[in-house]
Amino acid sequence: LAEQAARLCKADLVSATVGEFPEVQGLAGAYLARVAGLDSQVADAIRDHYKPVGQGDDVPTAPVSVAVALADKLDTVCRFFGIDEIPTGSRDPFALRRAALGICSLIILNGSRLSLLQAFDYALDYIDDFSDASSRISEVSITALDFVVDRLIVRERQSGVRHDLIAAIFGDREEDDLVRLLARVKALQAFVATDDGANLLAGYKRAANILKIEAKKDDPSPGSAAPSPTSPSRGEVEPAESAFAAALDAALPAAAAAVAAEEFGAAMTALAGLRAPVDRFFADVMVNDPDPAVRADRLALLGRFRDAVHAVADFSKVEG
Repeated sequence: LAEQAARLCKADLVSATVGEFPEVQGLAGAYLARVAGLDSQVADAIRDHYKPVGQGDDVPTAPVSVAVALADKLDTVCRFFGIDEIPTGSRDPFALRRAALGICSLIILNGSRLSLLQAFDYALDYIDDFSDASSRISEVSITALDFVVDRLIVRERQSGVRHDLIAAIFGDREEDDLVRLLARVKALQAFVATDDGANLLAGYKRAANILKIEAKKDDPSPGSAAPSPTSPSRGEVEPAESAFAAALDAALPAAAAAVAAEEFGAAMTALAGLRAPVDRFFADVMVNDPDPAVRADRLALLGRFRDAVHAVADFSKVEG
């Protein structure tokens, strides 16, 4: 049914009715489809495939209508991006920003679970100029994905969702399922509003700055060949170090497992367990110890802390 609707959805554009009254495009096609005895789902999809046209417009919810409306917008964005007709500044003659917002609304309001990057790859593969150019498909798909996520940020700002948190979850295009992305963002937004979240963010930024400074030095990269913080070769280990290491041992797998299970509140709870140990670590321990082995151990702990946080979100993109 979706394929039949897709093949017929633009047919009414050649009729005199749509030519004289362009606002009835889709609507005229739906009437024609019903008169021709086609399935009502096909007629509805022809009528609704342009939707949503703008802010406040109805978003299709019937499965056939959603499929055709989404395919139409994916195809539109891909074809124009494929010939480098990308909106710049206020210039958007082909209404690609509107198409991208339509993609966001269709996916989010219908809870449609899909990899948007794969969807763009799939759409481009049906365009003759791209079918044999996998590298070009990848390039255009990435550009299109970034464009849609930019529109998502604009769309969600009106709902009070912070743009930096979307960037933190989106990362380096690591999350392209918009439904899951927003669920993670909302869990992160609730977390950073708490004392645990704010203090953990401060601890993360301090750790990240130390690691960044050390990476610029001539020393081996932090943790590259460092002994374990419980290694007997180091002698006595500070209690705050041992507590921090134990907390990381518990938090990192718990956070990663929670994200994989899409239990994003639980992932934030796992990170919250690091707040007290990291505060104590910075209060009681001198990271840049004169002993190279001790310093390497402590930098390795900070590297593990950064990795534990990154399993949930890229906190380097979080403002404040």
